[in-house]
Amino acid sequence: MEDELEDKILYQTLSKSHMKLLSKFAVGVTPLNSSLSYVWKVMRVYLLKPEVLIAGLLICLFVLYLQAAEVWSRGFIGRISNSLGLGGKAGGRSGKLSMLASAAEKNSWEERTTGSAVYAVQGRRAKMEDRFVISENINSSGISLFAIFDGHGGEYAAEYAKDVLIKNIHQKLMQSSAIADGKEPPVPRTGPCGDAPEEKKDDEKDAEKSSDKEQEINERYKLNAHNGNNDAAAAVQRRQSFRKSKTEDTVGTGGVGGGSNGATGNGAASSNQILENDLLSKYMGNQSPARQQVKKNLLNGTTGSGPVPVKPKTYDARCYVQNGSINFGKIITDEVLAADYDLVEAAKKLSDFAGTTALIAVIHRSKLIVANVGDSRGVMCDYKGNAIPLSFDHKPQQVREQKRIADAGGFIAFKGVWRVAGILATSRALGDYPLKEKNLVIANPDVLSFDLIDHRPQFLILASDGLWDTFTNEEAVAFVRERLDEPHFGAKSIALQSYNRGSVDNITVLVIVLKNGRYEIGSSSSN
Repeated sequence: MEDELEDKILYQTLSKSHMKLLSKFAVGVTPLNSSLSYVWKVMRVYLLKPEVLIAGLLICLFVLYLQAAEVWSRGFIGRISNSLGLGGKAGGRSGKLSMLASAAEKNSWEERTTGSAVYAVQGRRAKMEDRFVISENINSSGISLFAIFDGHGGEYAAEYAKDVLIKNIHQKLMQSSAIADGKEPPVPRTGPCGDAPEEKKDDEKDAEKSSDKEQEINERYKLNAHNGNNDAAAAVQRRQSFRKSKTEDTVGTGGVGGGSNGATGNGAASSNQILENDLLSKYMGNQSPARQQVKKNLLNGTTGSGPVPVKPKTYDARCYVQNGSINFGKIITDEVLAADYDLVEAAKKLSDFAGTTALIAVIHRSKLIVANVGDSRGVMCDYKGNAIPLSFDHKPQQVREQKRIADAGGFIAFKGVWRVAGILATSRALGDYPLKEKNLVIANPDVLSFDLIDHRPQFLILASDGLWDTFTNEEAVAFVRERLDEPHFGAKSIALQSYNRGSVDNITVLVIVLKNGRYEIGSSSSN
């Protein structure tokens, strides 16, 4: 009995001590130090309570719901009200948009007509360098013109394009329309359009103003530019540049040619560095005597191994009309090249290195003509809701552009993005005269022509690259299509949405609404 009693007492003692040890591990594991033990106790007391876990789960589900509802772009109050259905239908999307507490609206510009609207924000840039144009029913001709200019390096080039280029295009469109409609009889031709009397007068004036220095330049230029194959080479280059164009080329021009001073062999890297340093010195203003002399020579137009630029010819309005049809693409091309030449000459005198892209759209009856220089972009929404490109960006890394730059003796370098000579992120632009001197950057536009009856578009979007940095063509079309009932036809909404997505550039969006494949002309009301 005593042995059994001792065994029972020993068993109970061991089992109790074992249970106490297990209970310590089950209730709370003793950590390695006191601080971890304290944290574990706090978590066990506060965070692992059932009500805390349930509340946390509900918050996570609510956050996921808001994300799925795509209302992050609106303010916090707007998110909750829209998700709970408190916004109502009276406010519409414009009421929701007003909830945005965005700094972008502080520096904004807008213009509205019955069929088009544009909204532009300065965004995160120090200055607003974008410009836009809405010009409907020019001189009661039924021709409407829309344009976006995205400046860089300052406002001068974009402002020049808006004031001078658009004015010149307006004049040619009015004259050509009058001739095509029979309101103004065409002037009898005394020769080819390229030998228009007014052009001869301009050439004679230029010849009288030429100095001895200019004669020396012309002697050097004859070796490169005034040869028999120059016009043919320029025409071939221009046809390649316009290979996407449906617009007929009825009048020959002397385009801006590009010299072939390519850097080859083992010295290519050093040659590229010399070229980049030379261009950077002109942009940045190096104070060394040698660099100052280069800059002085540049301003005097006596530097560079490329050909001396010759002002592109513009022709009389009758040259752009054939059988009652106006060649809009040729008008825009000639005026863009002429305005670019004048801009470069004016910029040299002012030592202004600014440049600008140009996206110009002309609508006449059932025709749409879009000319593009640079990386602003246009897109069309057809009757099926598909996104159809109206233009294609000019980027240095494109095979065609890279070859052209290399043939001109230049190069491209990756500095955040691909840049011409490590400086400019677009391969075509108006202005940028240090790069124009070597023909590394050109202003030749690509022109596309569309039949509105075939495509039956719902609307068009023209925008600077500030929008396209955050939206694809398809995304932009889908976004605007759902907001055509807004006062700005979705232009304001998508511009602010692009800002909220993180665009760091100026943002300008122009939306043109069409009905049954035609644009209804209305009166503008700018604010």
